[in-house]
Amino acid sequence: MRKSFALALIVGFASISSTAFSQTPELSPGYYLVVGAYAKTRESAAQAYMQQLKQQGKEATYGFNTGRGLYFVYLQYFTTLRASLLEMTAVRKQEAFKDAWIRVVPGDIAALQPPGKKTTITPVVEAPPAPATTPSENQQEPTTPPGDSIVVTDNPEIVQYKVMTLGNTEVFLSVYNARNDRIVDGTVQVIDTDRAHPITRVKGNEYLNLPDPKSKSGQLTLICDIFGYRKLQQEINYPLPLADTVKPYIDLVGTTVVINFDMVRYHPGDIATLYNVYFYNDAAIMQPESKYEINSLLQLMQENSRYRIRLHGHTNGNYHGKLLTIGPDKKFFSLDGAKQSTGSAKDLSRHRADVIKEYLVANGIDASRIEIKAWGGKRPLYDKRSANAKKNVRVEVEILEE
Repeated sequence: MRKSFALALIVGFASISSTAFSQTPELSPGYYLVVGAYAKTRESAAQAYMQQLKQQGKEATYGFNTGRGLYFVYLQYFTTLRASLLEMTAVRKQEAFKDAWIRVVPGDIAALQPPGKKTTITPVVEAPPAPATTPSENQQEPTTPPGDSIVVTDNPEIVQYKVMTLGNTEVFLSVYNARNDRIVDGTVQVIDTDRAHPITRVKGNEYLNLPDPKSKSGQLTLICDIFGYRKLQQEINYPLPLADTVKPYIDLVGTTVVINFDMVRYHPGDIATLYNVYFYNDAAIMQPESKYEINSLLQLMQENSRYRIRLHGHTNGNYHGKLLTIGPDKKFFSLDGAKQSTGSAKDLSRHRADVIKEYLVANGIDASRIEIKAWGGKRPLYDKRSANAKKNVRVEVEILEE
């Protein structure tokens, strides 16, 4: 399927006050049947479109998605992907909603649904073409003033081919933990199986067209490796995806091939490296970009109170010298107020593991669930003088009990 960019031209209204913005409903984790997308400064346009749809008898709602920085006007909310995609396929048959799309908000799907919305699926009735003044994600209202905001979305062109292959069919990589109704945020690596060569890395829970490996077998390997979950690998054959739908992790839903990654949490004995937790030089203080992965560890510990872990601290080489640690104000991601002392490589590795423990404890995790092991530079992954020596500086998480 060709990729195209749909333009949603937004109606001009009075600017929104900060008070109104703060009262905007934030979209809960789940699947949304979206028919309009609006820039952050155009809340009034989203409200106007929602009201127009309601006047036409549609059960429309809107909300803000922080991850994308957009207001979404949506017709329905779902807690399951399959139901949402089936409804999307049906709704697209209406001319006014031919660009309807399922947008995914990652996180735990709560028992309570967004205000005013139901998860039941209502039959779709064919409707006559909407008046020209009804805005969709691809339509322009006549009253749009010059220079107003434009939202660009990444919807592929919707085409039904007689012979479906991965070259002309949209693919949805569903990264999901079915054990606790959680949509997992992360990426999937796409590998040319024949050549064992990485092709690209794509975001999960998005629509895309998989690249053609142009190999004899046409085989692609898809690897989902997200901290907090065991690595999961799926295979798909590029020329003949419909033949692959017999595999338990592949579904054909409408015009969409869904590849399911049912992620499983770590088990006792598993060891995972916090590759995306970075420390300042000579310091047991994390850099701000470490927040996402360290919060993934926090979420792992919060999700299962039976988890007990051991944090293994490692450094590069036999360092001895200046050592910075957090001060009494507990600034985990800033050098402000840091305490200075001296120490060995083993001391540095211990403090780095310990600051992670302190962060977890500060966020409600019982300290008895976390052990510390300091290795210094005794267990390097690479020679300390190699180009990859920085990867020796790491903290590993070992699962002791589940």
